[in-house]
Amino acid sequence: MQFNKSWIFIAIIVVLVLGGCSIFMGGYNRLVTLEEQVKAQWSQVENVYQRRADLIPNLVETVKGYAKHERETLQAIVEARSRVGSIKLDSSVVNDSKKLAEFQRAQGELSGALSRLMVVVENYPQLKANENFLNLQSQLEGTENRIAVERKRYNELVQEFNSLRRRIPTNIIASLFGFSEKAYFKAEEGAEKAPKVKFE
Repeated sequence: MQFNKSWIFIAIIVVLVLGGCSIFMGGYNRLVTLEEQVKAQWSQVENVYQRRADLIPNLVETVKGYAKHERETLQAIVEARSRVGSIKLDSSVVNDSKKLAEFQRAQGELSGALSRLMVVVENYPQLKANENFLNLQSQLEGTENRIAVERKRYNELVQEFNSLRRRIPTNIIASLFGFSEKAYFKAEEGAEKAPKVKFE
């Protein structure tokens, strides 16, 4: 009888240890998977911002030919694009809300400069009819939509990661292995009032 009780006790201990290991490994692996998804989505966000930055020189050159008196607006776009390009980021930015805010601020300045350009374009009917300009304008508009979509996807993954990171028992695993909170994209000040930009 004593023999059976000790085997039952050992079996219970083994089941508890295996269950604990399974929970531990599952939590760790889920954190790793989500962290990699956040990094991959960050790369996609960078990719669409880069696409926008690549379109800008062509847009500026096209507008220059028609809007010779708008040097100040064009210069603001070139300078804003330059500031965006000077910010060197990698996937570690997802762990640093200050770096992400700096990146957002520079991108916001560029968005503002582009909005001002589109307002200026309204004064040049022949430019609005130019096929190159219309094509670039369409690509830029599509890219802006992609930016919004990719930022939303990024924030959704960050929310999933940060939520998992705070849940029991995963919070213990996260603190043991240094899984830090990921930074969200946040709306810029005054973003609740969208600028009026007409593409006609």
